[in-house]
Amino acid sequence: MNIDGIAKLDKKTKNLVKRLNPDNIAIIDQEDLDRVTAESLLDTGVQIVINSAQYITGRYPNTGPLLLASAKVKLIEDAGKEIFKLVNEGDRVMVKDSSIYKDAKMVAKGNILTLEAIEDKMTAARKNLSGELQDFAVNTLSYVQAEKGFILDKPSLPEIKTQIKDRPVLIVVRGYDYKQDLRMLRSYIRDIKPVIIGVDGGADALVEEGYKPDIIIGDMDSAGDKALRLARELVVHAYTNGVAPGLKRIEKLGLNALVFKVEGTSEDVAMVLAYELGAEIIVLVGSHANLIEFLDKGRKGMASTFLARLKVGDRLVDAKGVSKLYRSKPKVGYLITIILAAFITTIIIIMSSPQVRNFVSLVVSRIRLSLGM
Repeated sequence: MNIDGIAKLDKKTKNLVKRLNPDNIAIIDQEDLDRVTAESLLDTGVQIVINSAQYITGRYPNTGPLLLASAKVKLIEDAGKEIFKLVNEGDRVMVKDSSIYKDAKMVAKGNILTLEAIEDKMTAARKNLSGELQDFAVNTLSYVQAEKGFILDKPSLPEIKTQIKDRPVLIVVRGYDYKQDLRMLRSYIRDIKPVIIGVDGGADALVEEGYKPDIIIGDMDSAGDKALRLARELVVHAYTNGVAPGLKRIEKLGLNALVFKVEGTSEDVAMVLAYELGAEIIVLVGSHANLIEFLDKGRKGMASTFLARLKVGDRLVDAKGVSKLYRSKPKVGYLITIILAAFITTIIIIMSSPQVRNFVSLVVSRIRLSLGM
């Protein structure tokens, strides 16, 4: 079957999804497509995704391709890096089987990835997990030796205006099930009113659910303009050498931001910031809980996140645990409303029914007689 459409392409898939429409042909460059990225592609409604790289290299059983194929999205892989030179954003292209045509000329050819092929590749990849776990452990130990100050020393903190000390903090990361978990915490957020911190793209999920982030922290490469303008404070994550690439975007938008220079990922930085500023409890939405999720993140070992959890562990709670344990407390206003409604309903019944009025009059008369009134 031939598929014709407008090409949208980007080597950063998280940027591409912001521009995709259901009738577009998506062109990406991402080895070992992770689940979170696959979910963001599904949200756009796109029906075909062409990858210049392999969806599954066999390093570990990443679930992103399985998610797309199960939703009937056509997947083509190994289309080659040249496709980014031969096809431009907005070009009309046609896909015939595994070949990509522009102006009736074939510009790239890949391989169709079927659901059966994905399952076979994932089965083979599971055999590599022991090796990946060993690499993870080695990387973590090496990181501990080189960056032990990350967990032992107190970093130089930015001058945050938001009051965090002795308050609960909710951190939203663009990770597994982050949108669903955020919805499940609606009553917790309403009742407890925690400080809300969005980490990069996690800030967009907050805005979509109707929340105004107190702080957005990160590289500022995936949070939307609307979220950045709504946030009360912005904190740009800088490399240890002081370079903060995200600051350019903030300045371009005419906004102000603080800079936090510290080792680790933006997720780590948000946890450390809340911890060092005295948060009572840190509820993490979209966090990484197992080896597959760590590997999906794409940073070998993810040692800094492991160490960040060790540092803040006594205050850290996963959102799924909170949503299961927390029960919304009935508000006094709700109880008063219910009582008033019941009272008014009773009065209406008495006034509208002669039988009920006579019965009530009889009861009142007997009470008065018994009291000698």
